[in-house]
Amino acid sequence: MSPRTITMTEPLHRYLLEASLAEAPLLTRLRAETEALGDAARMQISPEQGQFMALLVRLIGARRILEIGTFTGYSALAMASALPADGRLVACDRSAEWTAIGQRYWAEAGVADRIDLALGDALETLDGLAAAGTAPFDLAFIDADKGNYQAYFERCLALVRPGGLILADNVLWGGRVADPAEDGEDTRAIRAFNAAVKADTRVDASLVPIGDGLMLARKR
Repeated sequence: MSPRTITMTEPLHRYLLEASLAEAPLLTRLRAETEALGDAARMQISPEQGQFMALLVRLIGARRILEIGTFTGYSALAMASALPADGRLVACDRSAEWTAIGQRYWAEAGVADRIDLALGDALETLDGLAAAGTAPFDLAFIDADKGNYQAYFERCLALVRPGGLILADNVLWGGRVADPAEDGEDTRAIRAFNAAVKADTRVDASLVPIGDGLMLARKR
C-alpha cells in the first residue's frame, strides 16, 4: 500500500490540539459564542485551521488580506492578529447580524482598525475593488457560498499579487466530494472547483486536509 494521510480519529484529533493548538483566549471565547448559534455554527472554521492560516500570513509577510465570507469573524480575527500594525484586511459578508459579533471581538483585540467590513454582495465588492485599481492583496480566503467559488477564485486571481496565496475552505465538504451517491448542488460545485484549480496553470496548488479541507493556491 502506498503511503497516505493518516486517519484523523477522535483521540488523535484531541492529541493534535493538545500538542499544537495555542489559541488566544479571545478566539476561544468567540468560538464558544459562535457554537451557541446552533446549526449555523457549522460555518465556523476549526481553531487549528485558524492557527494555520495565521501562520501562512506571517510566513509570506502578508500586509493586505481579502476575505470572502466572514461569518462571526473568527478567521478575520486570527489573520488580522497576525498582520503588522499597518496591515489591512477587507472582510466581505452579507450578514450585519453575524459580523456584528465579530466586530465586538475585533475591537477587544485591538485590531478593528485593521479590518474593513464590506457588507453586501461579495462579487460586487470584488468587482468594485478591481475597478478602483486597489493595491494587490497578498492573501485571499474564500469561505462563502459554494456555487460561486470559481467566480470568487477568478476575482481573487485578478486581485492577488504574483506569489500571493488564495485559500478556499470546505473543499473536502465533510467527505461528500468522495461519495458517488452524493449529488447535491454544493457538492458538485466543490468537485468542479477542485478539478478546476488542479488544472489551472496560473497557480501552484495543494489541497490540505485540515478542518473541512483547505485548498492552497499560489499565484504564479
